[in-house]
Amino acid sequence: MRLVLGSASPARLGVLRSAGVEPDVIVSEVDEDALLAQLDDATSAEKVTALALAKARAVAGQVPVEEGDVVVIGCDSMLDIDGELVGKPHTVENARARWERMAGRHGELVTGHALVRLRAGVVEAEISGHATTFVTFAEPTPAQLEAYLASGEPLAVAGAFTLDGLGGWLVEGIQGDPSNVIGISLPLVRKLLAELGVEVSDLWRVPTSG
Repeated sequence: MRLVLGSASPARLGVLRSAGVEPDVIVSEVDEDALLAQLDDATSAEKVTALALAKARAVAGQVPVEEGDVVVIGCDSMLDIDGELVGKPHTVENARARWERMAGRHGELVTGHALVRLRAGVVEAEISGHATTFVTFAEPTPAQLEAYLASGEPLAVAGAFTLDGLGGWLVEGIQGDPSNVIGISLPLVRKLLAELGVEVSDLWRVPTSG
């Protein structure tokens, strides 16, 4: 079976590789802002799940027909803080404003997941779901925050922080699945794969001895 990750995120790819899976990567070209505009009244979970499904479907349409059994995974992560859903800040100014709001407080990192299974280019089944992890943020000093912003790391990640990089120094704790905070929930993906009739152990690339 071929596993395709429909994401440009090196963090998601790293999680899968560390868990023994070596997926191919095809990046979707979904217009996230346009889709979110259509989901204005949806819940946080509904929004990220809809984005994940749109990405998975878009990437599934790029898989060559001659490929055999393929599962495409699409994900989308955003941070819910005070009922407002925020994604990547993109600029230092936005990231600074996010941190001034988040520091010393809590937020919920919500990741939508969608899996599409294809056989010979034909969609056989699709399934989606979401995972939520409760995050407690530290109160960085002004110097620490400016150094973090200057690193560029928080500009291109949901919620303006990471758990597996420099941002890990600024997270006091989490409740829930840590891999979900990084961008892809291994427990949820395992359950969704099972719903599609796929054992996650069949995807492991375990070195053989000898």
